[in-house]
Amino acid sequence: MRYYSTRDKEHSVDFATAALKGLAADGGLYVPESVPLLPASVRSSLATMDFRDVAYETARPFVGGCMSAATLRDLVQDAYPFGAPLVAADDRFVLELFHGPTAAFKDFGARFMARAFAYFRRGEDRPLRILVATSGDTGGAVADGFFGVEGIEVTVLYPKGRVSPLQERQIAGLGGNISALSVEGSFDDCQALVKRAFADPELSRRLSLSSANSINISRLVPQAVYYVAAAGKAAAGKADEDGEATPRVSGYPAPRRESAGGKAVFCVPSGNFGNLTAGLYARAMGAPIDLFVAATNANRTVPLYLETGSYEPRKSVPTLSNAMDVGAPSNFERMTAHWSHLELSRVIKGVWTDDAATKATIERVHSRFGYILDPHGAVGWNALDELKAKGEPLPPVRVLLATAHPAKFAETVEPLVGPVKAPASLTAAMGRTVVSKTIPADFAALADSL
Repeated sequence: MRYYSTRDKEHSVDFATAALKGLAADGGLYVPESVPLLPASVRSSLATMDFRDVAYETARPFVGGCMSAATLRDLVQDAYPFGAPLVAADDRFVLELFHGPTAAFKDFGARFMARAFAYFRRGEDRPLRILVATSGDTGGAVADGFFGVEGIEVTVLYPKGRVSPLQERQIAGLGGNISALSVEGSFDDCQALVKRAFADPELSRRLSLSSANSINISRLVPQAVYYVAAAGKAAAGKADEDGEATPRVSGYPAPRRESAGGKAVFCVPSGNFGNLTAGLYARAMGAPIDLFVAATNANRTVPLYLETGSYEPRKSVPTLSNAMDVGAPSNFERMTAHWSHLELSRVIKGVWTDDAATKATIERVHSRFGYILDPHGAVGWNALDELKAKGEPLPPVRVLLATAHPAKFAETVEPLVGPVKAPASLTAAMGRTVVSKTIPADFAALADSL
């Protein structure tokens, strides 16, 4: 498999080069020359396959000749001691992506990346410096995934005062090879600083730089895995039993465990649009997915594009669902490198939700169904409800991506529903001390820090 820049189809690289470089030299994002189709034998077996086997089969054609089959199998076995349960709630499935060590969907990409980078960098003397901008969960997942990995140093940029206290401890509480910069600005400012760093010839001369945001293709490939796995189960009408971290309240009627099955609509809480792009890849690979719902908060750049055909990036505004506070989503460039506006608008419905509706949804779902949503999941749940109320023709099989555990946002969720039991990994993280350096949203300040 070869990868080319979204801005230059003439120059291509292999997976290892695309992963380690992060961004192409011209500032573009790497995309695969084609999206591979899963073998028919795999597509027909998805409902019964182990998650790690799905991960191997999904990643194998993307990785190409950059690692052996045995190495890739070992990598996914080590990366995923956890899975992604597809549980039932009301008239939909919830795909719980928070059973990893930082209780957010970013664990799937970060842990794959860390192991792949360590393999690709074996034998190198010069350390690799990873720069990552985060609006919340990415930073914690990357910090955890790369913590203690020999030969790799990580610097995480996050917007000061715009991440939750727990997220900040996950980002800036580990030390070691992980450092944190608190930027006086928005996520978009952090992201712009990272992009400029990659484009700066002096920094490139002094440091071996790479990225771990969803601009990096090696973040997206493993995220396609849980779409493929969940779509196979949903198509067969099957749901999993609750996992250890499932935030369901006792005393409510038992949820249904089976449905009629069929191709599903996946509702994706969306910010930088890497997660939804991974879903588009999964669909193109042959996973039984019909449609997507791009559920955003007030930062509704892409829903407006889907409606009008005009893409107008704007400054992000802070919301309760802070990991989605992105006004200029990077992966829009990757989406439109593969698909036209007409093609995207046929398979994606855009819905945005304000903070008042987000709170109301958390309360409603808890009181009626005994399930606790985080603010991002609530944006997605409300989007499905809005489309349903408007009579939009949606497939009967509906899957909501729950991208983070509600305990990560206790300051928002607990006043609405009461105490939320936190997974053990989050309880441990809250005991960490934040160690970060505050810098202005200025490239000279970033370069000086590096």
